[in-house]
Amino acid sequence: MSESSTQTLDLVTQLWEERVPGGAHWSGVLRRGNTLRITAEESGANVSMLFYNYEDKTERYNMADTLKGQHTAFLTRGNVCYSDMGRVICSITADSCGWHDTICGVSNAAMVEAKYGQGRYQEKRNAYHRNGFDSLLNELGKYGLDQRDLVANLNLFSKVVVDKTGNMRFVTDNCKSGDTIDLRFEMHTLVLLSTCPHPMDPGSEYAPRPVLLSARRTGPAPMDDVCRNACPENQRAFINTERLYA
Repeated sequence: MSESSTQTLDLVTQLWEERVPGGAHWSGVLRRGNTLRITAEESGANVSMLFYNYEDKTERYNMADTLKGQHTAFLTRGNVCYSDMGRVICSITADSCGWHDTICGVSNAAMVEAKYGQGRYQEKRNAYHRNGFDSLLNELGKYGLDQRDLVANLNLFSKVVVDKTGNMRFVTDNCKSGDTIDLRFEMHTLVLLSTCPHPMDPGSEYAPRPVLLSARRTGPAPMDDVCRNACPENQRAFINTERLYA
């Protein structure tokens, strides 16, 4: 297929597009068979994400099963996000970044104030200092969920490595402007995200980066899909998911 044909196909299947400013929060529903492309509009972006089964929100992203089942500590193309029911919430079908943090969580108000100083709305208006914890809580509240429903999150575009002694180090040049990741959703999913800085970002100034969201219709995973066949655990999880929609 030619490049022009591919561009035309993308336009035909595109559902919507939305820009999320730095330091903001967002939520929405991605249906089974839809792919969400997230683009870092500036270097150093961070997107903290949570996923819930839209039809039964007691089922949600499970970090421990996601890592254990795929024998990894970070996510990239070919990996999937498991739910706590052993199903696939979404698959990473494309990724220009190569490493997405799974273990560091989000910032909170005390952490942000200690690191960046006080940045109240009274002085800074819409540029006030937000934090990931409260941002995700704000979105959870829209769907009747609360702090009890906050689980370990995924941090897109951020890379944290751990040395042999257990010390963690944030890699500052992991995310470049224009980096993208494609998440294909395998179930009807409530998606929550925050664009607040990563809790380990060493920058001394509060400078969250914007991202672009673009959804398109791609269909469910085919049988020869790279994510489905990455490991036997993924194959079983896809079967569990497909039975839910049979």
